[in-house]
Amino acid sequence: MSENMTTSPTPETEGFWNRIIAILSCVVVVAVAFLILGPRPNLGGSLDVSGLPFVNMALNATTTVLLLVAFALIKVRRINAHKMTMLAAFGTSSAFLVSYVIYHWFKAGPRRYEGPYVGLYYVVLISHIILAMGVLPLALTTLYRGWTRQDARHRTIARITLPIWLYVSVTGVIIYLMLYG
Repeated sequence: MSENMTTSPTPETEGFWNRIIAILSCVVVVAVAFLILGPRPNLGGSLDVSGLPFVNMALNATTTVLLLVAFALIKVRRINAHKMTMLAAFGTSSAFLVSYVIYHWFKAGPRRYEGPYVGLYYVVLISHIILAMGVLPLALTTLYRGWTRQDARHRTIARITLPIWLYVSVTGVIIYLMLYG
């Protein structure tokens, strides 16, 4: 298929993928909320997860760089390179999610902020959490529309997705630095 060719999925296909995106997004949000707020299993330190906050921060930082590179690539119309870089960004975000779930499954609870900027910390944390819940469906929808070459619809949602995804990635690094730095 030509790089400039746009295809339109059938309404049935579009509806199917929209339902998959919605279900997957809801399952992930509920699972993460349960891991943070729900009861913890008593696993008796069966897995040392103390290094995962740093891994999570590194994955967020990598995602940020990949998103910025992908943005620069699309501005110079390097569509295939943009596509591969966006898939890599989604991959690092997915790896972050897996690492985050493992960390919170094996850890006693969220770490408390003990620094001097409590108000700022909670503004960053709360905005990060709220926007992080929306990133998955936005990213999946944006990737789907890009993959199926619905270029106009992809551009429209990408203008919303990119700044939110960047904010979530950058504030993930900031939260790490405020908690562990």
